[in-house]
Amino acid sequence: MRRPLPMPIAGSCRLVLWGRTELWGRLSACGGFPGRACLALILAAACCAQTSPPSLTLQDAEALAIKNHPQVQAAQLNSQASQQAVAEARSAYFPTLQGDITGSQGNPQARIGAGYLVASRVWDRFGQGITLSQIITDSGRTRNLVASSRLQAQASSQQYQATRYDVLLRVNQAYVQALQAQALIQVAEETVAARQLLVDQVTTLAQNKLRSQLDVSFAAVGLAQAKLMLIRAQDGVAQAFAELTRALGLDQQQTYKLNEEPLPPSPAADSADMVTQAFQQRPELAGVRLERESAYRFERAEHDLSRPTVSLVGVGGFIPFIHQLTTAPVPNEYESAAVNVEIPIFNGGLFTARREAARFKAQAADQRVRDLEEGIARDVRVAWSDSTTAYHQLDVTAELLRQATMALDLAQGRYNLGLSSIVELTQAQLNLTQAEVENLAAKYDYQRSYAVLRYSTGMLR
Repeated sequence: MRRPLPMPIAGSCRLVLWGRTELWGRLSACGGFPGRACLALILAAACCAQTSPPSLTLQDAEALAIKNHPQVQAAQLNSQASQQAVAEARSAYFPTLQGDITGSQGNPQARIGAGYLVASRVWDRFGQGITLSQIITDSGRTRNLVASSRLQAQASSQQYQATRYDVLLRVNQAYVQALQAQALIQVAEETVAARQLLVDQVTTLAQNKLRSQLDVSFAAVGLAQAKLMLIRAQDGVAQAFAELTRALGLDQQQTYKLNEEPLPPSPAADSADMVTQAFQQRPELAGVRLERESAYRFERAEHDLSRPTVSLVGVGGFIPFIHQLTTAPVPNEYESAAVNVEIPIFNGGLFTARREAARFKAQAADQRVRDLEEGIARDVRVAWSDSTTAYHQLDVTAELLRQATMALDLAQGRYNLGLSSIVELTQAQLNLTQAEVENLAAKYDYQRSYAVLRYSTGMLR
């Protein structure tokens, strides 16, 4: 088996930076460089040291995405906004206090003949006062509205957690995809190096009349295929890091030195317990259930519209100026209080329609919960099946790689002894490359499928 080559790092520098004493010693041993050349070398080495890509683990990537991703921030703001809806609903428990300043002018002895002014008599006056209003009871409507808004706020908080879940899953998938793309570059570079060596050897043998030009052509075709594979692998790295940048919620694309993640453990033997666990852990399911409870509490609040409402109203104020038109003087201060009982009798079926609409929406919420439960159960079973299949492929691809390596060694020996043609050797090289690619794909596919399984069961934190 060929020894793996060091993985290239995008943007890395090939200069070696020694310590100041060692660098000076090496320069002196070589007869020394001019001052500008020495300074340029030092500056170039320092520049390379500054531009080396930062290291990034999967845990760091998840934390970075939770901090920066706009979808997470938007979901968090929506959750905070829903908390204010609870305060809005609770405001009906407290009295309302309103201040008024009024000035009016009217012709003597006049009366209001139309409109909605509170007094039919008009006169010249100026005054100020306050109005206090307090609901004594609305037959439980406010209580149900507060409960509904509180449940809706809790549902919004669960939706925020579900958004975090979605972002974490995309980070895991993009991170593994970038790892696979970098590993494919290493395989492609090894393949190019091996086939270039074969081309050089066959060319030398052909020049010495020990091999035909056909062998050179076959070897050159294999080298060209390997170079195409390398170009495509490099493009795959660029695309993978673009996807990773988007998953992290960053504005500018950044290249990282990614750390390999350990292979996850084998999946469970059965998916039944995972479905039950998903029903308990999935935040979007918890959010939909809370929305259902909120809908039923709102339906009860709409039902309370047809019940009486009792409220207290009080007014008071001071009139510093009033033009007296009658012998009975009007006092400069005023105050009054009243208890009002409002009993709905008929409003064209408005309250009935609102109650029925709320009931239908609550029943629709029941169906959304059912639909989501069925979808989650399906997702868990599919993810479990995918991860189990990917786990079983690990041993198969490892054995495939071992056999392909052995076959290449035998084909190389037969070709060197003149017992086989170049076709057998190039086919063995192709088989080895495919086996290496399949082995990498099996490894990273299992990591991706296991992340999806953890997401489906609600364990991706």
